[in-house]
Amino acid sequence: MEKILEMKEVSKSFGKVTVFKNVNLDLYRGEILALSGENGAGKSTMMNVLGGIYPYGEYDGQIIVEEKVCEFKNANDSRAVGIEMIHQEISLHSDLTVAENIFMGNWKSKKGVISWNEMYTQAEQYLKRVHLDVSPKIMVYNLSTSQQQLLSIAKALAGNPRILLFDEPTSALTEHDVSNLLAIIKDLARTGISCIYISHKMEEVFALADRIAVLRDGSLISIDKKDEITVDKVIERMVGRKVEEMYPKKDIPIGETVLEAKGITVPHFYIKNKNVVENVSFSVAKGEILGFSGLVGSGRSETMNAIYGSLKKSAGTVYLEGKELQIKNQSDAIKKGMGLVTEDRKRSGIIAPMSLRENMTIASLKEIAGRGVIDREKERSIAEKYYRILAVKAQGIEDNIMNLSGGNQQKIVLSKWLMRDLKVLILDEPTRGVDVGAKVEIYNVITELAKKGVAVIVVSSEMPELMGMCDRIIVLGRGKVYANIPREKFSQELIMKAAACLETYGV
Repeated sequence: MEKILEMKEVSKSFGKVTVFKNVNLDLYRGEILALSGENGAGKSTMMNVLGGIYPYGEYDGQIIVEEKVCEFKNANDSRAVGIEMIHQEISLHSDLTVAENIFMGNWKSKKGVISWNEMYTQAEQYLKRVHLDVSPKIMVYNLSTSQQQLLSIAKALAGNPRILLFDEPTSALTEHDVSNLLAIIKDLARTGISCIYISHKMEEVFALADRIAVLRDGSLISIDKKDEITVDKVIERMVGRKVEEMYPKKDIPIGETVLEAKGITVPHFYIKNKNVVENVSFSVAKGEILGFSGLVGSGRSETMNAIYGSLKKSAGTVYLEGKELQIKNQSDAIKKGMGLVTEDRKRSGIIAPMSLRENMTIASLKEIAGRGVIDREKERSIAEKYYRILAVKAQGIEDNIMNLSGGNQQKIVLSKWLMRDLKVLILDEPTRGVDVGAKVEIYNVITELAKKGVAVIVVSSEMPELMGMCDRIIVLGRGKVYANIPREKFSQELIMKAAACLETYGV
């Protein structure tokens, strides 16, 4: 096979923090190379080096494209040799048309006048290549997320690339859209375009890649042909431990009931006389890890938010340590010893302009303040403590939280609740968008909380996660409880039948 790209002894640091060191990587024409590793392993930074985002002089080593040593000063230099990047965060101009986005900076013109008909005709050809059936004249804000992702690829193809870099392109796509995107990438590879594909989703990696490279702690651990390696082996190399150690479940004594919910009912947001949650009752005890399973729309998140006071319920009562709770808002819940880690950390879990220190201590301001003034030394001390405990990968507690990977952001969200004397912690999709290594660290935190006697509720769409970590699983279907399953009775078949409302158990 013809080698199209080489990285020789490439290293990149930010200040004193080394992101990756002495990486040697090659790519062949028409090949799909998957790049796997934990969040923070250096995958995206490596792609940004190839894409010219981090210019020559800010990294060490050589980049060779088609036997020519390249020194990219910017992204345009990278594009000039045929490298295009499709980022995780879609970057399009929503108030421009599809065609305008495709040819942005590369207008089709004659004598300084844009040739609109030529541009629309060529745009249709690129849209056809990515199976995107929309008019090139439509405004981008009218497109769905998956359509915008396909448009991003069409825009990249307009640059006649030899190499496409995909950085977690399916993070916001549905299962159907993911299948479509993978098929498109395979088609592009068959035409001779080489692809580097970053993903922490093993099912995508093994469905797509010809070879799989693994990064860990900034070092290239291995590169193997897909047929010569297993999913378990890739995960072991990513995290440095065996797969059977993924779920650190401990036998923790379960005490008396801490939280009890009776008849929780939440009205539908738009439809009158319809409920998204209907008469849901359950309890969770001291030291217990209670899982909540169910299909999309089953009412899991709505139930948790209603209990926590961030969503209005139309009926139901919540008891904490036997006493009825009157929770009007989230502040009331926090005062009572409850915490909630939401499923959308970027929207409601973190505060983007703030540092790690500020995000970590935001829920404990009274504890670190005296007479209304924050004790900065105390704040730094406690933030540093949990920064070390959670092994956060960053430049320090003063780093902006948006500079962190998803897994490390989730650790910061967790840390603000670890600082408090909690009785109940609700975790809604705590490992969504998080790599397997960070998942293990989050599972360890959950286990430590249970050891301390905290009642932990875990809402998750990942069945192995629930079965691996929980003492009991409640399954919701269409807003109602269909199963209450003890650990010794766990089975995927039982959970799926209950989630599909085909069978009840223990209710």
